Amino acid sequence: MSKLTIYQYPKCGTCRTAVKSLQAKGNELELKHIVEETPTAAELKVLVKNSGLELKKFFNTSGDVYKSLGLKDKLGAMSEEEQLELLASSGMLIKRPIVTDGKKVTVGYKEEQYEQVWNG
Repeated sequence: MSKLTIYQYPKCGTCRTAVKSLQAKGNELELKHIVEETPTAAELKVLVKNSGLELKKFFNTSGDVYKSLGLKDKLGAMSEEEQLELLASSGMLIKRPIVTDGKKVTVGYKEEQYEQVWNG
């Protein structure tokens, strides 16, 4: 099994479920607290590229910070660089957990996706 880096929030139930799932399959994990060790804009840019997802998929749209900043109406007018800097400014804006092995990246937790990507 490969070593996986997980950006997670320890109080988040979804993150805890994801960590347990990966550990149960024998993966070696490096846990990073997404608020205390928020990825930089440059790190996020690599994560987005390797995920194959749109940048907007990295925003925690159900979070309080996202809602309080009114980002639903503002993101469309922002450049990619501005969005990356915004994400890097607050770990609570980032959808979690983010799992990477340095090549592949998943965002959020879906059991079937983890089975295919990480536990396959």
